[in-house]
This record gives sequence, C-alpha cells and structure tokens, in this order.
Amino acid sequence: MRMSRIESEPTAHLSDVLRKVGAKFIYTYDLGDSWEHAIVLEKQLPVDPNTKYPVCTDGRLACPPEDCGGIPGFYDLVEAIADPNHEQHQELRDWLGYDCDPLAFSIDSVNQMLLPARRRGKAPRN
Repeated sequence: MRMSRIESEPTAHLSDVLRKVGAKFIYTYDLGDSWEHAIVLEKQLPVDPNTKYPVCTDGRLACPPEDCGGIPGFYDLVEAIADPNHEQHQELRDWLGYDCDPLAFSIDSVNQMLLPARRRGKAPRN
C-alpha cells in the first residue's frame, strides 16, 4: 500500500486523497494531544447543485474540547464533570466554560462550523 504525507491542510483536498470507495487515511489533529482519526470513503453520493459543500451527513458523540489531554484526558474530564462529588468537578466545569454533554451531537452545529466563513475564522454573515 502506498502511503503519502500531506503537510498543508489548507491546500489539501479530500478528493486528492480519497479517490475510490474504500480508500482511507489517518488524520492527526493536535499533535500534542494526538487525536488520530481514521477517515474512510464509504460511498460516493451524487452532487446536489442546491447544496453548499462540505456538508456533514451523519455523526455521533460530541467533539472533545481543545487541549483536554487526548483520549485519556477526555475520559478523565467526562468522569469528573459527570460526578458532582469528584474533586475536580467544579474546576473542570469552570475550565470548559460551557455544559459539556459527551453524548450530544448536532448535524446543524457541525454544518454551521463547515461554512466557508467559519473555516476562515470569521463569523458568517447574516
């Protein structure tokens, strides 16, 4: 199997990496926390001219918060915020700054984040 390395996310296109159904790659996000994502092209859908791409069509579970310590840190965080008697419960809730529900998932929220203005770090225009 031929492996290639892509260094620049802003110039990379999934269509250049995932060329046929079954193609896959590993994407590492945040080298410090080592979040590794296995990306697999399961099927190709016809392009809808009325849809703005990219678009999320399905998912599950919440996105872990930034800088939570990778997988072990995330599970420690989930345990602490779920237990009001945990010694770090309030500290980690304060650190998060929002109510974290690790089982929550919203396609609408994900698609809002995928809007071109949001990807460039700008708020979308209304």
